[in-house]
Amino acid sequence: MSEASDTSERIAKYLARAGVASRREVERMIEDGRISLNGKRLDTPAVKVTQADRIEVDGKPVDPPAATRLWRYHKPTGLVTTHADPEGRETVFDALPKDMGRVISVGRLDLTSEGLLLLTNDGALARALELPATGWMRRYRARAFGSIDEAAIAKLRAGVTVEGIKYGPMDVEVERETGSNIWLDIGIREGKNREVRKALDSVGLKVNRLIRTAYGPFQLGDLPRGEVKAVPGRVLRDQAGHLVEMAATTGEAVAKKKPARPGRKPVKRKMGGAGQPGLPKPAADEDGAKPLKRARGRPAVRRPAGKTAATDRDTAPGRPPRKPQGRR
Repeated sequence: MSEASDTSERIAKYLARAGVASRREVERMIEDGRISLNGKRLDTPAVKVTQADRIEVDGKPVDPPAATRLWRYHKPTGLVTTHADPEGRETVFDALPKDMGRVISVGRLDLTSEGLLLLTNDGALARALELPATGWMRRYRARAFGSIDEAAIAKLRAGVTVEGIKYGPMDVEVERETGSNIWLDIGIREGKNREVRKALDSVGLKVNRLIRTAYGPFQLGDLPRGEVKAVPGRVLRDQAGHLVEMAATTGEAVAKKKPARPGRKPVKRKMGGAGQPGLPKPAADEDGAKPLKRARGRPAVRRPAGKTAATDRDTAPGRPPRKPQGRR
């Protein structure tokens, strides 16, 4: 087991990035005694590792995780966005090429939705791209049964509340009408569960086709249905570099720290001055005089012990001694 360092990480996370299994599955594998570290069988997931460690699963060595990558995938209808469906339906990940390794989705598209789905091999990148705070617009083309007027469009643009759930303002443009259906161009920034369908349903529109055309700067374009295409590393850095930074050694995406508030400068405290915690206070001079508190803009005055400012005034040359004052 290697010592913790800047490049070390929990073994469950490390193996998940290496494509072995999810973090929870890795923890179960450790409980079953299937994972060994540097020749010793692990019995706890509370271990940090680096690429210098030798890790084996079922006696087979595990290759180090690959650098962070991102793919565009044209999801067709009829696939669920999950790694394991309890109903046994085919998943998005069942349809992907096997040489991609283990990947996760950035957000989801439901069973009957289609279009652009971003995939990555790095959980930190996925979480950063999913956050509403990122501000990325998700764009959709929606075909819905019914008609819509300006009042309904204004309602959607202001944000609606459906069954106690508040949905943020939407970009809404009418594309065209075809018989009893209408095509709309929709833009949202939050991506809550079935947000577009529920919001349109609240104004009397029943969505019967939903296609995601863009996720932030990444476009569906002319990518054929069912095809997947890698985003070049340079493009990934250009488009997402302000959200995450790629570790130079592991290629892992690391969330950036929040920038300091504008207008504030870090305060540097001067240490070593007398009177600070742990340091001696200033001692009296040899004649017993102690330095007085200095008024702003005036030099400090030192007086012999037993003398005060009043005695100085009373004994100043040319000044008569002060008479004691009694009660009037």
